[in-house]
Amino acid sequence: MTEAARPPRSQWWEVWDQFRTHKGALAGSFVLLLLVAAVLIGPTLWGVDPQYINIRARDQGPSLRFPLGTDQLGRDMLARLMMGGQTTLAVGLTAAALSILLGTLVGVLAGYFRAFDGVLMRLTDLFLALPLLPLLLVMVMLFREPLVLRFGPETGIFILIVFAIGVTSWMQTARIVRGDVLALKEREFVLAARAIGTPPRRMITRHILPNVLSPILVSATLGIANAVITESALSFLGLGFPPDFPTWGRLLNDGMPYINLNPERVLWPAAVLSALVLSVNYMGDGLRDALDPRIRGR
Repeated sequence: MTEAARPPRSQWWEVWDQFRTHKGALAGSFVLLLLVAAVLIGPTLWGVDPQYINIRARDQGPSLRFPLGTDQLGRDMLARLMMGGQTTLAVGLTAAALSILLGTLVGVLAGYFRAFDGVLMRLTDLFLALPLLPLLLVMVMLFREPLVLRFGPETGIFILIVFAIGVTSWMQTARIVRGDVLALKEREFVLAARAIGTPPRRMITRHILPNVLSPILVSATLGIANAVITESALSFLGLGFPPDFPTWGRLLNDGMPYINLNPERVLWPAAVLSALVLSVNYMGDGLRDALDPRIRGR
């Protein structure tokens, strides 16, 4: 088949070609897939109950029986690390999804409808001016007990942390999306669609949202890293999940009193947290370059 007769390639193939030239993004994708597989498939292969208490095996170092050692109650650290990863990833993905949804909604409404622009942007500036960590601490202290009584300890705290992170981290996405929507409103294809009477709802879903997808995807990757760090900080401060429901931040908190005797209890949770955040950030850099048509193909 000649070059002229070949069918045109999909735009997503062009994005993939640019993405795979970013070595950091490829390495980050590999590490992220490895971590996800470890926390999802690992518990099935390892088969050790992370909540099983064995006082006789407490505070042991790495060995063939306990590859990452045990904690002060004799619980297997490898099993607890994999269980904690499931919770940390679930919180990060869900909170980032909520943040992206809110940011996209506010950004599109503010950019497309001039009547909403002033109010929504002043609301965004107000949230940006609020101190994040004190606000999260206040929200946890106010709503922790009612949600725990209503939904139980694990589900109630999960809802609280996801909601708290999601509603305090949408502002950057809203500003980015608003700027792109303001530019798209003046493009020829949008003006032509408006001239033939396309209603605003169809205009947004058919013409605006597909063209702001690239900054939304980049913001999503960065939002996952931010949500994971925030959840770990709350758990490290003892305001996250209960002690018998581990997350990587909670494992860091539990291992701090034993850092001199068993430093690996802090090393392993810190290592996987750093690997997760770095891998997601590198993926975000690769996606930003791949989705930018000005540098695609370089």
